[in-house]
Amino acid sequence: MVLVAHGSRDPRAAEAIRGLARAVSVARPGQPVLASWLDHTEPDPTTVLRELAAAGHSRAILVPLLLTAAYHRRVDIPTAVEAAQRSGLTIRVDITDVLGPVGDEVDPALLAALRHRLAEADPGRFDALVLAAAGTRDPAARASVGRVARALGAVLDMPTRVSYASAAPPAVDVAVQRLRAAGAQRVAVAAYFLAPGLFHDAVTTAARAAGAIAVSAPLTTAPDLVNLILHRLSQPPHALVEHEVDGSR
Repeated sequence: MVLVAHGSRDPRAAEAIRGLARAVSVARPGQPVLASWLDHTEPDPTTVLRELAAAGHSRAILVPLLLTAAYHRRVDIPTAVEAAQRSGLTIRVDITDVLGPVGDEVDPALLAALRHRLAEADPGRFDALVLAAAGTRDPAARASVGRVARALGAVLDMPTRVSYASAAPPAVDVAVQRLRAAGAQRVAVAAYFLAPGLFHDAVTTAARAAGAIAVSAPLTTAPDLVNLILHRLSQPPHALVEHEVDGSR
């Protein structure tokens, strides 16, 4: 199993992903679980696939550690697999769905992970929520973040809004202020981030300055996130995107 993360210049992010890989490995004893990154941190998924093939493995499953099916899932990960193919290796590669919504479905394990992190933040009673995401220019990806916000708001039975750290409005402080202006007395922020880094730091600072009572930690090693990864692995084969990395082609 190869976990594929986005990557960050912040070393805390890579360490968090390594911790997640260890947690998944404990949950799947006997199956190698390797971490890889698309940018900033090594190894990249192409290198990991080469190493697996050299070690005699005939199949690998790539799990995109992504919360939306945006450019990195549609382009970067298949490109990494194709790069391994061009290097002349023979190994079958299956790519699971991302951890975020698949179609209209928001996995209950993702909602459970978000709620778990909120409980850890100890906001006490709150009457409105902002789901703070990294941000993307992809309208379909933003729509999937909106689905998560609606599903989380329905579970918690409270108004829930989306905010973005980059690429799209509104920013988290604006979202918090709008909820407070609409009458919310205690607004919490659920961090829709996989790992710590500058975006999460900035969201935390801005949200608290705007009057948020709590900001949750990134999802990373929340037990429910491990369960979500295992669920992606258990989906029927037709749900996987298959690539034959075969140098004989």
